[in-house]
Formats: sequence, C-alpha cells, structure tokens
Amino acid sequence: MDKLSYALGLGIGQQLKQMDIDGLAVADFSQAIDDVIKGKELKISHADAQKMVQEYFAKKQAEMDIQREAQGKVAKEEGKKYLEENAKKEGVVTRKSGLQYLVLKEGSGKSPKATDRVKCHYEGFLIDGTVFDSSVARGEPAVFGLDQVITGWTEGLQLMKEGGKTRFFIPYMLGYGESGAGQMIPPYAALIFDVELIEVMK
Repeated sequence: MDKLSYALGLGIGQQLKQMDIDGLAVADFSQAIDDVIKGKELKISHADAQKMVQEYFAKKQAEMDIQREAQGKVAKEEGKKYLEENAKKEGVVTRKSGLQYLVLKEGSGKSPKATDRVKCHYEGFLIDGTVFDSSVARGEPAVFGLDQVITGWTEGLQLMKEGGKTRFFIPYMLGYGESGAGQMIPPYAALIFDVELIEVMK
C-alpha cells in the first residue's frame, strides 16, 4: 500500500463525509480523479462539473432551510406554551423583558455589571431537556464578557451575586432569535440555563 496515497484519500474522504452527499458513487468519483491525474479525456467538462456541484448544494441548502423553518414554527409555539406554564410555578419570577428565573442558591458576593467579565459554570438545555452546551461536562468554568453573550444572559447574570446559582428560562428573542444557532438550537427556541456565578472579573 502507498501510505501517502491512502493518507490523501482519507483527507478527501473525510471532507466528503462531512458534506453528507446523498448517493455518492465512489467508483465514479475515483474514475474522475484517475482521468484528471492521467490526462484522459474527461466525461464532463470542468465548467459543467462546477455548475452541477453548485446546483446540488444550492438545492440541498434550500431543503435544509425549509426544514429549519418548519422546526422554527414548532419551536416558537412550544416555547411560548412552555414559558406561559412555567410562569405559574412557585418561585419563578418573570421580568418585563420576558426573562424568567428561579433562584436555586442565593449568592453573597458581588453582582456583575453589563460591562464586566464573569467566570461561570453553566449547562444549557432545550425545553425538552436536551443538553446543548455544558461547561460542567467540560470540567472547566467559562469566562466571558456580559456584553458578548445573548441578551438573556446579559440581563440575568446582573441579578445574581457571586456564589449563587440560578435557573434562567429564556424566550427566543432574548436568546438566539429567529435564526437559532448551529445544529442543536432551532430558530425561535426557548432555552433553559443553570448558571453558577463563580466570580465577577473586571
């Protein structure tokens, strides 16, 4: 086995796998590489090939957009219903902005301002309980500026004191809005965060 050739194939194969191309014909793909390297007559011109690839990914993106739009409509309705019911629970406070919170442990230290940096441990959940982010799981607290995060965090953490832990219920407009974030957070998603404020940093 030519290890260099295999290594190059691994890199290209990994890229193709990440592209999630439906029905990739590996034999035809290999034939195209062979034709180019050996200078054989091409069965499709480079211009036509580029057009075909562009059209394929444009169609795939359109399908993904439709799917995310559908997910967003469901998430918006579910989030609204969840927050309406959650507001009735004992200990839950709802602010004018729509942010809801439940104090899990009172802190006794400093409260941050919107311009401060903070050190926190946190876990983020969708309303179905799915964990989408966790500094706890990573085993290392997060450090960030309150002016660098979603609006719900900027508002909510200013209500906390060092040493405290609070559960925040964040409506979509104070979270990632109409776009969502990555693969885990759909458009219009309401979010839940358990946040422990470790330290306020200047």
